[in-house]
Amino acid sequence: MNPASPQSAAMAAAVPTHSPAAGRVRLLVVTLVVVALAELVGSVQFKLGPGKVVLLPMLWALLIAAVWGVAQRRVPGAARIDTGLQGLAGGMLNAALLLFVVKLSLTVGAALPMVKQAGWALFFQEFGHAFGTLVLGLPLALLLGIKREAVGATFSVGREGNLVIIGEKYGMASPEGRGVLAEYITGTVLGALFIAVLAGFITSLGIFDPRSLAMGAGVGSGSLMAAGLGAITAQQPAEMVPQLTAIAAASNLLTSVVGFYFTLFLSLPACSWLYGKLEPVLGRITPRGRRPVAEATPDMGKAAPALHSLSAVDTFLAWAIMVGGVMVGNLLSYKVPMLVSFEGMLVVVAIVAVVEVLKRLMPRMPLVLVLSVLATIVGIPGFMPFSDTVLALTSKLNFMAFTTPVLALAGFSVAKDLPLFRQLGWRIVAVSLTATAGTFLGATLIAEFFH
Repeated sequence: MNPASPQSAAMAAAVPTHSPAAGRVRLLVVTLVVVALAELVGSVQFKLGPGKVVLLPMLWALLIAAVWGVAQRRVPGAARIDTGLQGLAGGMLNAALLLFVVKLSLTVGAALPMVKQAGWALFFQEFGHAFGTLVLGLPLALLLGIKREAVGATFSVGREGNLVIIGEKYGMASPEGRGVLAEYITGTVLGALFIAVLAGFITSLGIFDPRSLAMGAGVGSGSLMAAGLGAITAQQPAEMVPQLTAIAAASNLLTSVVGFYFTLFLSLPACSWLYGKLEPVLGRITPRGRRPVAEATPDMGKAAPALHSLSAVDTFLAWAIMVGGVMVGNLLSYKVPMLVSFEGMLVVVAIVAVVEVLKRLMPRMPLVLVLSVLATIVGIPGFMPFSDTVLALTSKLNFMAFTTPVLALAGFSVAKDLPLFRQLGWRIVAVSLTATAGTFLGATLIAEFFH
């Protein structure tokens, strides 16, 4: 019997230990408390040079949850979210995001004429997402003395699909593997906060069409898109929010599906080729021999996402957290009665449950793609006998209310990764954040040509 590979061992180590029922209930209650605290703090804005920074409830949820997780030893046992529960929260994040995907897709269906008006801008901005990371990130990495790790860190925003690409081509123990893991960890810990601040600041300058900014926010990650779009829509008239949400959702879906092939066949080969051309020139500017990642680099594999399926119990728990979180956020921030929100969330959960059943019957079915298409079709007014009823029930569910519980779960997940994050060299962190800025700005700039 062949011994397990280091990558397999790392992935196995990343699988969260399932807590007993009491721990699951504690995670549910504490997450809802974090959501309530974040919504009560509300939106905070402050000036920064010529623009302004907008801090929304979802970012407070991320920060509160992260601090709560880090301070687990100082928190009373009845409210403690220990490392096992933090791992469970990270595992549940994808299940929670499915409800978020349904809300976005219903919005796309209802606003399909407005999405169609985006036309070629929606297609061509994908080149900005694909190449923006390396345009800004790769030169900076080489100037800072980073070697082949720069390829893994700058060919994409380093989400789960990108880990698979690098793992298949180079192996996760390679320099490229270390680079993409560094990008993944940086994005997990700081990505949502960083892109929210960046998107809010760029929006406040008034130099881009809001539709271009919304397309730029669709970077292929649900939590990052939510953070960026929230900062953008917070500075727009209320009547524009549905259109911008639909455009961002369509862009995010395009980046998630088509973007995988863009990075596999275009941006990764281009990044590797550019590295060979630029490194001999830019690499001479800084002293050689620096390690871009701290000495504990081999342990970084534990921060990779676990390639496993949640149990039915944990899936239902993730949905319960989302239902409760949306109900709390909708009540506190948008004054929507809890019963009204509950009715709408039941519809959202039902759509996800139908696709989940199909996924279990057909394991190779692309879950997110099928869910997005189905929810979009259901959301087209009058297309199906029940479409108008579905839209009426879900129309009171504010998009931003979905983002707060999502980032609360992300915050707990971040807490367990902070020790690994501290092991990263500051240079690879700077490069990773620059690559994230590049994908947002690149897509926004290309979209702006059409607006």
